[in-house]
Amino acid sequence: MTVEWVEWLMGLPLGHVTAVPGLTRGQQLQILGNGVVPQQAALAFTALLDLEV
Repeated sequence: MTVEWVEWLMGLPLGHVTAVPGLTRGQQLQILGNGVVPQQAALAFTALLDLEV
């Protein structure tokens, strides 16, 4: 598994994490693993806004 693949799988632009200088492969994977998939976050916000809470 490459870090670039994980970045792509999450829907992030190429280099969003992998182009940050000084990060090891492990740190990049940790950042991606702790991140939020933007498409899921957008859907969650849309659903919350539709509730008109």
